[in-house]
Amino acid sequence: MVDVLTEIKILCSADKVSEYAANPDNAPDWYVNIHSAEWQTQKPLAIGSRIAFKAQFLGRHLAYVYEIAEFRQGQKMLMRTADGPFPMETTYTWEAIDDNMTHMTLRNKGNPKGFSKAFAPFMSMMMKRANMKDLRKLKSIFEKNV
Repeated sequence: MVDVLTEIKILCSADKVSEYAANPDNAPDWYVNIHSAEWQTQKPLAIGSRIAFKAQFLGRHLAYVYEIAEFRQGQKMLMRTADGPFPMETTYTWEAIDDNMTHMTLRNKGNPKGFSKAFAPFMSMMMKRANMKDLRKLKSIFEKNV
């Protein structure tokens, strides 16, 4: 089992941070390893929306489809994929600390299958590192002029 939780405080309103981070079109801009996001369903984002991502992680090219399982504007988004060697669930949460400060969490949870299972502890460590880079990049997008 892999269960990685990362969090950060961003000097910007929760509404703005969540609107940007929940939009799959922005994922390649703040996720270090995601190269593209392609909608397979109509916009706007809603429960049941499906987005195909292409990424690279640990030197491997990955293609997977996430489906939005839960979406509460400005509060929480949960995406799931069941395809590939590593079914994954990704959850974002946003909490307003005040009018101009957001606490954001990014959690990846999944059960690797087959060969990947033996590498779960290593994958957890590498995912934590990658997720922290992603959250720092997101933070820099909002705080670049602060």
